[in-house]
Parts: sequence; structure tokens; C-alpha cells
Amino acid sequence: MLAADLLVAQNVGFYLIAGVMVVGALRVVTSNNVVHAALWLVVVLAGAAAQYVLLAAEFVAITQVLVYIGAVMVLFLFGTMLTRARIGAEKDLNNKNWVLGVPVAVLMLATMVIALNDGFGNEQLPLDAPPINTETISDQIFGPYLLPFWALSFVLLAAVIGAIVLARKD
Repeated sequence: MLAADLLVAQNVGFYLIAGVMVVGALRVVTSNNVVHAALWLVVVLAGAAAQYVLLAAEFVAITQVLVYIGAVMVLFLFGTMLTRARIGAEKDLNNKNWVLGVPVAVLMLATMVIALNDGFGNEQLPLDAPPINTETISDQIFGPYLLPFWALSFVLLAAVIGAIVLARKD
């Protein structure tokens, strides 16, 4: 198998996954049901994990699945379901000022593309760079930032307990 054949297959996989992610992102912002929007967001986040697998960054892909899909989306769905808001299709979820938001979003996209192009241009990653293993990544993350991770876990625990206390009926 030639390296060029692998590159073509990787490009096809990238565009297929990117297409699914774009459709999912559009459904997130156009859905009239909050729960359906959250589930479409799971599709987008899973697509991001699949892109990491294509980049041979399996550790980051698993972290994406565990942290974002496994934890954040579960908390989001619990928060949605534990509130006393109506669940189902709602007509008044969309903001009436979306006409102003579209040009602002296009302007922000253009600014980001210009900034990335000016900042990186034609730079390429070095081919002879040493591989980074999971131990190095975990030492860099959990070494100096262990205490903030613990604090964040207690904040999330307090948020879940608060949501349960607010949602229960006496």
C-alpha cells in the first residue's frame, strides 16, 4: 500500500466525518426541542473524536468521548430533564435577531480564517518530531493542574446535588 493511497483514504474519511459534523451542528441550532439539540451535539462531539482518531491521537479521542460525551452531555441532559421546563417542541426558542447574528458569524469566521492564515501560513509539522506518549501528556496535565481538577470535580458534584435538590418535590 502506498502512502498516497492512505492519504486519499484519510481525506475521504475526513470529509465524510466533517459532513456529518456540519449536519449535526446545523441541527443543534435549528432544532425546536432542547433534548434533540443535545443529542445532535453528541453527534458533533463524536465526530470530533473521530477526527482525532484520523490524526492518530487516540488518547485525545478517548478523552473527548469520556469528558465531553460521557460527562458534560450527561450533566446537560440531567439539567434539562430535572428542570420544570416543558420538554418537547417549542416555537419561541429562537431569537428574533438571528438576521443580525448571521453576518456577525460570517465576519467572525472570516476573521478567524485570516488570523490563522497569517499566523501559520504554509508551515508544516516536522516529520522527524519524536512521538509524544500518554505518560508525557498526563504528567503535563495532572502535574501542575491537579488541584484545579479536584476543585472542578467538587464544583460539578455541588451542581448535580443542587439540581437534584431543586428538582425534587417535597
